[in-house]
Amino acid sequence: MSAALLTLTGISVLGLAASFLIAMTASSSADISLHVLMAVFATMLNLLSHSLMMFYLLGKGRAVKEALAEYHLTGNYVARVAALRGPVFSRGTYAMVLTMVTAIIGASVDVRVLPTWPHSTLAAVAVLVNVWALWTETAALSGTQAIVREVDARVTG
Repeated sequence: MSAALLTLTGISVLGLAASFLIAMTASSSADISLHVLMAVFATMLNLLSHSLMMFYLLGKGRAVKEALAEYHLTGNYVARVAALRGPVFSRGTYAMVLTMVTAIIGASVDVRVLPTWPHSTLAAVAVLVNVWALWTETAALSGTQAIVREVDARVTG
């Protein structure tokens, strides 16, 4: 499941980056249409993937907590999972908010209410923050899997 979540998030970040590059090199209205189409799809995928990532990490934390209670195990496993999960929640939320604001501002640019520079600036920052969030999510998933393996080894061994 974690590989699927990372793949989904990675594809969404690549889609946002590709949409940004298409917009920066656009020379026709067809290029702008492609930019909008790709950006809308990547934005929806991005919001879904970061949200799923957060719910998955919540579920893993709960599973560890339940295993500890069921098998009467002690250890700081729950606190370790929570420490890994915390940065994902903040950085994932920043990434989602910036992506949504960028899309909303983009709609204002499309109807010529705003100039392009606020949208372009936000888009560049959103892509960078999404890469940061993806890196954080990768580390959190890896750490959480190691904790789950430790708990499994104590349960079965």
